[in-house]
Parts: sequence; C-alpha cells; structure tokens
Amino acid sequence: MNVALPPIMISSGFLPTGSLVESLIHISNEVASVEKLPLVQFRNISTMIRRIKLLSSLFEDIRETNSPLPPSSILCLTELFSVIQRVKLLIQGCKDGSSLWGLIQTQFLSNQFHVLVKEMGGALDILPLSLLNLSADTREQVELLHRQAKRVDLLVDPRELQRREELLKIMTRNNQKNSGNKGFDDFVKLKEVLSCIGLRSPLEYEEEILKLEAEAEKQAGTGGLIAVSNINNIISLVTYSKSVIFVDRDKEEIKENFKQRSAFMNRNQDVSSFSQSILSNIPDEFRCPISLDLMKDPVIVASGHTYDRNSIAQWINSGHQTCPKSGQRLIHMALIPNYALKSLVHQWCQDNNVPLIDDSSSSFSKSESSSGKSKLSEKAIDHISATKAAMDAVKMTAEFLVGKIAMGSPEIQRQATYELRLLAKTGMGNRRIIAEAGAIPFLVTLLSSTDPKTQENAVTAMLNLSILENNKTLIMSAGSIDSIIDVLESGKTMEARENAAATIFSLSIINDCKVTIGTRPRAFSALVGLLREGTSAGKKDAASALFNLSVYEANKASVVVAGAVPLLVEMLMDDKAGITDDALALLALLLGCSEGLEEIRKSKVLVPLLIDLLRFGSTKGKENSITLLLGLCKDGGEEVARRLLINPRSIPSLQSLSADGSLKARRKADALLRLLNRCCSQSHNPVG
Repeated sequence: MNVALPPIMISSGFLPTGSLVESLIHISNEVASVEKLPLVQFRNISTMIRRIKLLSSLFEDIRETNSPLPPSSILCLTELFSVIQRVKLLIQGCKDGSSLWGLIQTQFLSNQFHVLVKEMGGALDILPLSLLNLSADTREQVELLHRQAKRVDLLVDPRELQRREELLKIMTRNNQKNSGNKGFDDFVKLKEVLSCIGLRSPLEYEEEILKLEAEAEKQAGTGGLIAVSNINNIISLVTYSKSVIFVDRDKEEIKENFKQRSAFMNRNQDVSSFSQSILSNIPDEFRCPISLDLMKDPVIVASGHTYDRNSIAQWINSGHQTCPKSGQRLIHMALIPNYALKSLVHQWCQDNNVPLIDDSSSSFSKSESSSGKSKLSEKAIDHISATKAAMDAVKMTAEFLVGKIAMGSPEIQRQATYELRLLAKTGMGNRRIIAEAGAIPFLVTLLSSTDPKTQENAVTAMLNLSILENNKTLIMSAGSIDSIIDVLESGKTMEARENAAATIFSLSIINDCKVTIGTRPRAFSALVGLLREGTSAGKKDAASALFNLSVYEANKASVVVAGAVPLLVEMLMDDKAGITDDALALLALLLGCSEGLEEIRKSKVLVPLLIDLLRFGSTKGKENSITLLLGLCKDGGEEVARRLLINPRSIPSLQSLSADGSLKARRKADALLRLLNRCCSQSHNPVG
C-alpha cells in the first residue's frame, strides 16, 4: 500500500493560472466526493477530506476574483496541487487495498497522512493572504487550517492499534508448525477483528482475499519475502473464517450425489468417486492452482503464490523457472512451507469429514522396503506410485465414460457427458487422460444433440479439455469448430452458447486457431449476437473471444463487419453489462484497422463517454480510453480534436491522468495534450 506520487507535469501552454485553479477545484472535488470510506484509517481520511474541503473554498474564491495572482501564490497553489494529488492516491490506496494489510501497516499509513498535512502547512506558509481578494470567512478558515496543520500531531487510532495487536497474536499462534494438531481457539477474536474492519459477508471476504493476493504479488516483486509470508498467513486466516462462518450445510445432498454416481459408474472405484463427489465442496482457496486438487502440503514459492508441494516440485523438476500462475521468473527455487494454510486445510477436512492422507506418512509406509536409497529418492518413488495409482483410476473412469457415450442410450449419454465434464474440470493430468481415451471425437458428435443438457455438458466438457495446450490442437483436428459455432449460434440453452464462446476464446490463444476460426465469418456474427443477448458472464466471454481473434490482423475487419463497434459503444453506457474494460480493450484493438477506425469515428457519443472514463474508469479502462482518443485525433481527426477542446472536462481530465495515471496512460495523455496544443495554436494562427 505504499503509494508513490508520479512527477507532477505542468505545461505552461496548458496550465496557466486559470487552468491551475480549475485543476485544483477539480481534484479537490474528487477527493471531497469519495464515498464509502474504509474503516481502516477512517479518522485520518475523514479529517484529511475535511481539510481539502476547506481548501476548496479558497480555490473557489480565487476563481471568482478572476484577477492576476502574485508569483508566491502560484507557487503555493502548485505545491498544494502536488499535496492533494498524493492525498488522493493515498486515500484511493487505502480504499482499494486490503483492509487487513492496512491494519497491519496502520502506523506507517498514519505517518504518511501526517507528512502530507505537514507539507500542506508548509505550502500555506508562502500564501500571501493579504494580497488576495478573499471573503472574510474563507480567509479565517485558511488561517485556522494553516495553524492546525503546523501544530498537528501524529494520529494513530488506538482502536486500530489494539485490533492490530490482536491480529498479530492470532497470526503468531496460527503460524506455528504444530497448529494443525489443535483447534482454532482464536476464531471468536478473529471474527470480531474482521467485523470491525467491515468484513461481514461472503462477498466482502472474497474481495479481501483477492486484495491480499494482489498485495502478495506486489510484495513478492520487490523481494519482500517476510511480508509475503505474513500476507499468506492472513489469507489463510480469512479463508478459514469464511469457510466456518458461511459453510455450505447441504452435506446430505453431496452424500446422495455420491451414491447415485457410484451406482452409475458400476465399478469398484470408491476412493476415486468419493474424491470427485467432495471436490465441488472444496473451497477454491484450498485448491492447488496447478492440479486444482486439495493442497495436502501447501508451500510458498518466490513469487508469493502457494501450491501443493508435489505439483510445484514436478513443475520445477521438469525445468521450469517461472511461477505457473503469474508467469513471473522465480528468483529462487526454495519451497517455504505454508503452515498456516496447512493448518486450515486440516481443520476444514476435520469439520467436513473429509479423509486426508498425509503425504509424508504414506511415503514412509511405502518406502520401508527400499532402505538402501536416500530419503529424497524414497519420497520421489512414493510420489510416482501414488500418482500412478491416481492416474490409473482416472484412466479407467475416462475409458468407462467414453464407452458409455459411444454405445449408451440418450439418457446414459447425458449422464456420462456430465461425469466427463466434472472429471475434465480438475487437473491437467485428467484432461490429458480423457483426450487419450478418445473422448474428443464423441463429444464433437454430441454438440449437435437435440437434448439440451447433453449438448450443454458436451460443450462444457470440451471447454474444460481445451485448457490443456495439446488438447487445443486435438480439438481443432477433430473438425469441431463448425459444431462449436453451431452451438454458439443456436445452442439449446444460454449456458451452452456462452460456454461455446468461452471454448472459442480458449482455442484462439493458439495463432493457427485464430486463422482457422477467422475463415468462418459466422463465428464473428455469432459472438456479436451473444454480446448483445447473453448474460453478463456471456457478454464477457464473447468480448474476450472477439479480442483474442482480433489480435490476428486479418480478423479485425471481420469483427467490424459483424457489427461489433456500435454494440461495444452501447456497452460502455450500460453499467449492468459489467464489461466496460473488455469493450474498451476491443475497441482500442479495432482502431488498428482502417475499417475499425472509420466505424469508431462515426459514433457521436463515444468521445464524451471516453472523457468520463478518463476520470472514473479503472486503470486499464483509462489506458484504453486515452488510446482511443489519441488514435481518433491522429491522421485526419481534427473534428474529434475540436470536440475535445470545447468539452470543459477534457483538459482537466487529461492533466489529471498525465499526473497520476499509469506509465502508459501518462505517456499517451502527454502526447494527446501536445496534439491538442498544436491544434489550438493552428486555430488561433491560421496559415495564409
């Protein structure tokens, strides 16, 4: 949550006195209008916003006087602009970041607020109030703010300190190696701490876990291994609390499903079937990102991500030197035990009556007869034996199901495709084995089934199988693409259509698949149709598939011809669609072809929308918005440039983005500001 302020960029051509005051008013209003303040650092944030509101009165008075300002005033206002920008970034960081990590860093964050208040007081030192034509009320407020800022003390909320200490104690106890052998005695205290910082619903817990994972990645990138370990500890605590508080109580239904599936399988595969039946009840946080199975021995790698020891060891031993999840190069190959998560996995297994066979004990029992070898070799042999047994069970299951699909009645086919769909959902090894069992050609045939559930299960199984790289080629070689497009166009259920779009997205990751799909224009029309008619998830799948296909240059024109551009612009105005960033990314990509540029320029509502998104969009949304505006203004885009210049929100938004946007956004905002400056100069000094 360390927020560094980008260098402030003030162009004499775009930021004279009037523009400086307008920018100050704009950014002050942004800070003052922040809603839903985080409960962590609440006192510091609310006090800082109150100070910014007082300064906003000063800026309003200066604008109303509309008279030249002394140089010292301009210097003061410039300094205040810098301070308020950093205040905005700090508040946004507290609001968007992890509340629990903010609680751990409460003293550091409080000090940052204190430093900014002191800098605010320093800026006001050089403000010549006597030379400014201000109202008596404003003058009195600024003088009071100045005095308070000069003598302000560091504010660290004692309640936050107390909660921080409680959290650290819980983390310390939970991080001990033997924690898997004892109950979670601190659960009540932890629940109170989480509730006090605003975590009360499953969605809030999920969002907090995602924020913690993002923070762990950021800390790992800067080499903060201790911080990463602490964050992973916190993630484990939140995960456990979520599983306890919001536990799924429908265990009888799971058992009944298991019985039905066992009867259907009609094979002596009790262990394998039981594993499949309970798999849907495993929290995602307890699954290994590689195998998607329950992590029995979780370990942390250098990137900060957690994997099951066997899975990541296989990955590293096969020659890989990157993190499977993030792609980040591992700066070391050490596997750090995640004792906290292991404790929670054991606790969850006990609470849900899930048998957990400890890898180490299993390895010991199987390796007694090979005492002449080293312990490392024994464990490797045991792992191979255990893996081989599991793979043999999957192979038997896959071959049995493929046989039922090939020879069974329509009812049996429906059940078998459902089982195959579930089996393909978990683990790359499963996906490879299912393909080797010959499932893909039979699934292609069932894509044209008249039974809605059979078709839906078949296309979803195909989607799950396509996650494995080698299977993408096998699926394309089986002549599946036309059948997948048929389901996309006129599938029996909306879920089938949406999963067909997701399958095209998955396949189109390979360049050859982009080319093959690109030769079928109806694929683009069907994706645009789903973009119009699908659910939020379906619209996102369709937009993602269109984006992947458009990476191949020759496909861009086909996307435009299919009518994607007007629909994408319409999506930008539909908050319920939830695909603003996806729509912007696709529009920015289509801008690269002449047909796309021409179609995008036809839109009369796009430019105002993009200006608003420069202010209120996500980081990625702002980047794509500025990319679109810059592209529209280049090469004969004088009309768009004029519309930007007459819009009162455009220049302040561009200046704000130039100052505190991402590196890519700042660079493009600067380029657009220079282009508009030239356009403005030419209009005032016409040639000839």
